[in-house]
Amino acid sequence: MDNWTEWPSAEALKREGLAAPRHWVGLAGRYLGLGAALWTTYAQSDLSGPEKWQVGLVAAVGMGGFWAFLHTVPQKRIGRSLGWLALVLAQALFATVNHAPALGIVLICCLAIGSTQRLPLVVAVPATSLAALLFLLLVPDPDSWLGNAAIIFGLGVLGYVIRLDWEARGSTQRLLQQERAARTAEAEAAALAERSRIAREIHDVLAHSLSAQLVHLEAARLMLDAGADRAQLRERIVAARRMAQDGLAETRQALSALRGDFAPVGDYLKELVEQLPGATLEVHGLPRPLEAETGVAVRRTAQEALTNVRKHAPGASCALRLSYLDATVELEVVNGPAAGGPAGELATAGSGLGLLGMRERAELLGGSLVAAPEAEGFRVLLTLPAG
Repeated sequence: MDNWTEWPSAEALKREGLAAPRHWVGLAGRYLGLGAALWTTYAQSDLSGPEKWQVGLVAAVGMGGFWAFLHTVPQKRIGRSLGWLALVLAQALFATVNHAPALGIVLICCLAIGSTQRLPLVVAVPATSLAALLFLLLVPDPDSWLGNAAIIFGLGVLGYVIRLDWEARGSTQRLLQQERAARTAEAEAAALAERSRIAREIHDVLAHSLSAQLVHLEAARLMLDAGADRAQLRERIVAARRMAQDGLAETRQALSALRGDFAPVGDYLKELVEQLPGATLEVHGLPRPLEAETGVAVRRTAQEALTNVRKHAPGASCALRLSYLDATVELEVVNGPAAGGPAGELATAGSGLGLLGMRERAELLGGSLVAAPEAEGFRVLLTLPAG
């Protein structure tokens, strides 16, 4: 590690992500080493009954101290951790000078590998070196000094290698957690965007429907004030009722369109034009499927533009042009001057925010909407990417 003063990360010390076989191999290695040390001590040493009990107690205390060390390390308290290692070292040295050097070297090896795995290296290396030196000085057989030193040094290096492996595993776990968090955030953002999109569609449909109803109801009021006959008033009221039904149908169609069940835009515009006397439609370019939001935006803009024609220029001629270009799709709606009807009073019906909403929708999709009066009428031009 670059920084010798750092503790291993919390992810490195956890068992998460560690393969089960590796976990069991590690446990088996500890118990087999301890068992081999005890067997060697009991089988090859002429120990009395009390001495055998003494060796067993030293082994239990030493391994208990090492177990406590393992469970203290995550708290990152250097004094307490070194205290437990000192207990292990004391048992190792006691065993070495009391006819159980095999047990002593097992405990020293546990200390070496455990400290380099779990402690800051600036503490682990001196502690391991001091423990190894004291142990080697007390070994009764000088011929085994070099072999014992090699074992202790090798296990210390093995502990450091395992530490690096743990850190790599910990980094992998952190990356997995970050990826899960990113996926959760993306899912939440997608759900929020979907809810916002549905809410915008329902708002636009209802705004258009209510605006059209208001036009018919306002016309009925003006006709009532002017003394129109019952049949004409009934026609306007029936038209308003039909607009309410159409609004509900449009809401269902909008939701279907957002789910991908979308009729061709050109066919829809033909139906829309047929409902307005004096309106025409031209389609330029090769028709192709549009993305759901793009198709809905074209539909809504055409609806709003034709509603404004009925409201502000009743009886005016109106020309729609749908153009499929290389990278974009354009919808142009141009109407002439009003040919008659109560345009002045009907012009105040509705919120007046329809084209503003269409412009915002176009900008959200990366397009633009231009709505401006001309010499003898009004022009709306919608341009959207058609990827």
